[in-house]
Amino acid sequence: MDWSDSPEQATFREEVAEFIVERLPGRYQSGSREGGIVQSWQADRKSVDTEARDSAMNWADALAEKGWIAPHWPEEYGGAGLTVMEQFIYNQEMAKAAASPVGGMGVSLLGPTMIVHGSDEQKAEHLPRVLSGEVAWAQGYSEPSAGSDLASLQTRAIRDGDDLVINGQKIWTSGAQYADWLFALVRTEPDAPKHRGISFIVMDIKTPGITVRPIVDMGWQEPFNETFFEDVRVPAANIVGEENRGWYVGMTLLDFERSGISDAIQYERTLTRLIDYGKSEAGAKHYRQDWKILRHEVAERYLEIGVLFNFAFRIVSMQNNGMVPNYEASVNKLFGSETHQRLSRTGTKLFGLYANVWQREGEHAPMNAEFTRDYVGSVPHTIFSGSSEIQRNVIATRGLGLPRG
Repeated sequence: MDWSDSPEQATFREEVAEFIVERLPGRYQSGSREGGIVQSWQADRKSVDTEARDSAMNWADALAEKGWIAPHWPEEYGGAGLTVMEQFIYNQEMAKAAASPVGGMGVSLLGPTMIVHGSDEQKAEHLPRVLSGEVAWAQGYSEPSAGSDLASLQTRAIRDGDDLVINGQKIWTSGAQYADWLFALVRTEPDAPKHRGISFIVMDIKTPGITVRPIVDMGWQEPFNETFFEDVRVPAANIVGEENRGWYVGMTLLDFERSGISDAIQYERTLTRLIDYGKSEAGAKHYRQDWKILRHEVAERYLEIGVLFNFAFRIVSMQNNGMVPNYEASVNKLFGSETHQRLSRTGTKLFGLYANVWQREGEHAPMNAEFTRDYVGSVPHTIFSGSSEIQRNVIATRGLGLPRG
């Protein structure tokens, strides 16, 4: 691993940083956010607030000019075709500025998967609309009885002429209330072995028979949804890859989901704000009087964030050398999720009884209750995108070579 930029990489880093300063709308700039509140591009593009909608589309247009909505896509599909290290630098600088990403799952998950498995017609129809910011996507994988054991999914798609008729339910469909299209795994051959008989299909979320119901989480937010399918008719031509081989298409998609640098940068920024707040007049009021007994915890969080950065950098270095990370991505996911939870706990400990205040406004809410809310919000981080138990199994079997139980 080489931590230093080459002259070419340093020039590119400067280009990205200057672009963000010049083109990032004020709504998405770190200085415009109180208490770490991050504005979501995907929500803003459908907001009733004109300023929010304009900010979303102006930012999408700015990135599109550089091909940076999808910097990792090949140039032939409208991406920037950046090298692995350039992607890392780009993501690092965007994370430092807390710049809202554009395109969401359409860019990070659906697009790369369609590039590998999609037909020419599917690529021509869907990829340009992802790159323009016109269409946002959501993922329909988990079901009430098929979460970590995803291959147990039961949502059925029965062939009827040139169509598939879909019935069933998905859950934890993140951002579906803001999405235009949905990609999902459905069972097209019920008598096939568990990992066979599954197809990967895309559909307009406004198709008759699809109902999206937001789920209110323990922090009174609505980040995900239940999605119901009642006799939903979708063209069979919307299957991506081979029919009944969708499990392998879906696993290709997950390979794009499990590495990155953004979390380490975000946690570093959060910890820095916490430390700086403690030096302020407000911090002197809100920090518990015996806060010095927690200094070792703050130091531990600082070290853990540095370790997380290097886990991410190791993955990128492997990719840059033509290697394919496997269990290394699970190490990164496991350590990152648990680091997030420990950071949130440390923050609430420092504020003592003030950490009980939920409202953002008011003199008794330290840092606009950021750590209180993040403490609650961090609970599912060791569950979604592969639970910590699954990550440990991957590390044990693929990384350490231990036998399966």
